[in-house]
Amino acid sequence: MKIVSFNVNGIKARLPRLLEYLAEEAPDVVCLQELKSADDGLPVRDIDAAGYGAVWHGQKGFNGVAILARGATPVLRQKGLAGEAEDDQSRYIEAEVGGLIVASIYLPNGNPQPGPKFDYKLRWFDRLRAHATALLAEERAVVLAGDYNVIPNDDDTYSVAAMADDALMQPQSRASYRALLAQGWTDALRTRHCHGGVWTFWDYQAGAWQRDAGFRIDHLLLSPVAADRLIDAGVDKAHRGREKASDHAPTWARLRGG
Repeated sequence: MKIVSFNVNGIKARLPRLLEYLAEEAPDVVCLQELKSADDGLPVRDIDAAGYGAVWHGQKGFNGVAILARGATPVLRQKGLAGEAEDDQSRYIEAEVGGLIVASIYLPNGNPQPGPKFDYKLRWFDRLRAHATALLAEERAVVLAGDYNVIPNDDDTYSVAAMADDALMQPQSRASYRALLAQGWTDALRTRHCHGGVWTFWDYQAGAWQRDAGFRIDHLLLSPVAADRLIDAGVDKAHRGREKASDHAPTWARLRGG
């Protein structure tokens, strides 16, 4: 089972690339982030015609997450996270697919920092950890896939100096990510590429793609039951180099059948 996390950076603008990816790679589950579309504007028919069922949590103009399943319709479990009733940003969706619990996550960026956006990022992380604890208690195969907007380690970026002041690499952001892992989650990509140097994002600015000046912020975290089924993990990097591509590349983990 190939499970993919893919920040599409606008599903309407990237729909040709997304459909191309589904046709060429035939992933079993795809967790999308940054849809930038309200529910009534989502390309539901196009995704269905491609052979994928889906559950959606859209938002006009920004944010938005979804879970796609090949040849099946995910069973929705939850939209959003508890703990901050006034938070109306579409950043979390959770569903069951073939006995697997899957979440698509779009964690806040947090820039500029310090400031209210960074504070929100850290509060959101706290709420995610609280929910993750409950998921682990179910003792099932769970995958938390998404754009975490965290560069966990120095070797997860092309340049520590260039990113030093960014919210993605602040000590508090990294500490929040480490605290999540410490619950018992396995970082699939890091497990398979333990020496770093694997990027999932390349900015559109300053020729970042051409210079391979990227960093790793898209992660798939596996519960112990799911981690026992891990075969491999990687990045479908070539898709980032296509015309009008997202600035993220599809990032994936492959699990044995349960």
